[in-house]
Amino acid sequence: MKITNWAMIFVMVFSGLFWAEDLHAAQQRAGYLIEQRYNAVIRTAAQDGATRLNENELQKYEAGYDSERYFRANKERALSALLNTLYVNFGVVDDPLAQQALLQYIPAVLVIDYDGYYIYSSQETLSKNGEPQIQHLWSEKKPYTLIDEQGKAIRLTLDDQVEVLDSQRRQWSRGRRAELAASQDITILKQEARFDDIRRTTIVRCIEDDLAGVINKHNTYARQTGLKYTFTLPTIPDEDWDNTLADVGILVFLQGIPVGEQYYNNYSFGGGRLIKRKVIYGGVDLSSGIKYYYRESCKGSYKLEEVFTNEREAAVRGYFEAPCLTK
Repeated sequence: MKITNWAMIFVMVFSGLFWAEDLHAAQQRAGYLIEQRYNAVIRTAAQDGATRLNENELQKYEAGYDSERYFRANKERALSALLNTLYVNFGVVDDPLAQQALLQYIPAVLVIDYDGYYIYSSQETLSKNGEPQIQHLWSEKKPYTLIDEQGKAIRLTLDDQVEVLDSQRRQWSRGRRAELAASQDITILKQEARFDDIRRTTIVRCIEDDLAGVINKHNTYARQTGLKYTFTLPTIPDEDWDNTLADVGILVFLQGIPVGEQYYNNYSFGGGRLIKRKVIYGGVDLSSGIKYYYRESCKGSYKLEEVFTNEREAAVRGYFEAPCLTK
C-alpha cells in the first residue's frame, strides 16, 4: 500500500478519535454548566422558602417557650415559595402535569422547626374512588427525642429548652437545661458543653434516620412511574448541620435529573438566619445583561438568579452593586 494511502487512513482514524474526544469534552462542559445552573436554582429555592418560615401572626406572642428562637414555622408558605421558585426556573409554572413530574425528582423537603421537624415526601393514599395513589404530603411534626442512659425520655429543641417525661405521673416537665438540672437527677443536663454536643448529635441523628427511610421509600414509588435512578441520602457535612441548627430552616433534595452522561444529585439548606436580616438578591438586568445585587426595595427590571445573606457574598459571585444602592 502506498504511503499516501496509509496517511489517508491515519487521518481518517485519528480525526474520528479527535472528533469523539471533542464531542465528549463539549458534553462535559455543557453538563457542568447545567449542573451549576441547577445548583443556583435549588439554592435560591431553599432560601426563598426559608424567608417565608416566619410568616405567622404575632410571632413574639407565640406562647410556650421563653426563647428568642421559638416560633411556629410556617411550613406551608415556605414550601409554596420553594416550589414556586423551582417551577419558574424549570419552566413549568403553568403546567400542573410537568410540576408533578418534577416532584418525582424531589424525594424529600425537610422543615427544621424549633422543637421538631416535618418531612414533605411521597406517600401512598387512597383516592376519592378508594384506589391507591401516590402524592406528596407533610408528615406530622416529629420531636427531637432522646432516651438517656437512665431510660428517661427527653425532648430537645434548637437551644437549651428541654422537656423531661415524668414516667410516674406521665407528665412532661419543661424548662431550661440549668433549671431542670438543679431539680432533677438527669446526668446529661448537668454539664452544658456535653449537653450541647448530645443535643446536636441527637437532632441530626433523628433527622437523618428519618430522611434515609423516606428517601428509600421514594425509590419504591419512583420505580412505579418508570424512573430507574436510585435515590439515596447524601452525606451531609457536620459543618452544614452546625450552621443549620443555629435556627429554624428548610432542606430540599433534588436528585436523578439526567445531566449529560450522569445524574444531578444535590441538596440545599435555607437557613432561618436569613429571616433576621434583609435579604440580598442577585439578578440580571434585563436591559443590559449585567449582574447586580440589590434589596427588595430597589426598583428595576432584574431577573432573579440567586439570594445572598450579605453584599460581600454577592460580590464574590460576580454581582455588581445595583444603582439603587448607591443613591
